[in-house]
Amino acid sequence: MTEQTVLTVQEQSDIEIRFKLTLVDGTLVDQTEEDEVFAFQIGDGQLLNRLDELLIGLEVGTTAKFTLMPEQAFGLPDPSNFQTLPKTEFPETMVLKEGLVIGFNTPSGNEIPATIYEIQDDVVVMDFNHPLAGQVLIFEATIEAIHS
Repeated sequence: MTEQTVLTVQEQSDIEIRFKLTLVDGTLVDQTEEDEVFAFQIGDGQLLNRLDELLIGLEVGTTAKFTLMPEQAFGLPDPSNFQTLPKTEFPETMVLKEGLVIGFNTPSGNEIPATIYEIQDDVVVMDFNHPLAGQVLIFEATIEAIHS
C-alpha cells in the first residue's frame, strides 16, 4: 500500500482555477468561460490579495465560495476620488449619461476608469473610485490544477 500525497495550494503555487465573481444580488462581474481555466501564481497580483490568501490550503478538485466585504476587496468609496470636470473636457460627440464608465489617461500613460456620477449644467462629476468599491463580492472558485 502506497501513501498518496494530496496537493494543496501553497503560498507560491502555480494554479489553475475556474471561477465566478458576482455581486450579492447575483449580478455577474466576471467568470471563466466553460472551456477555459484561469492560470496564475499565488501572490503574483492577478487576484486580490485576500482571494490569494483564501485559496491557500485548498486541494485539487475543491470548490469554495467566499463572501468578501468591501474592505477585503476594492475598499469603500473615497469622497476625495470624486472630481468635477467641465463638459468642454469631453468630446462633443460623446453622449454623457450617469453610470457611463470612461477611461482617462494618467500622466504616466496608464488608463484609469471613472464613472459619471452626476451631470450638471456645465460640469460632470466623475467618480474615480474603483467601480466595485463599496460592493460585497461573492467569489466561487474550483481548483482545477496545482503545479507546485
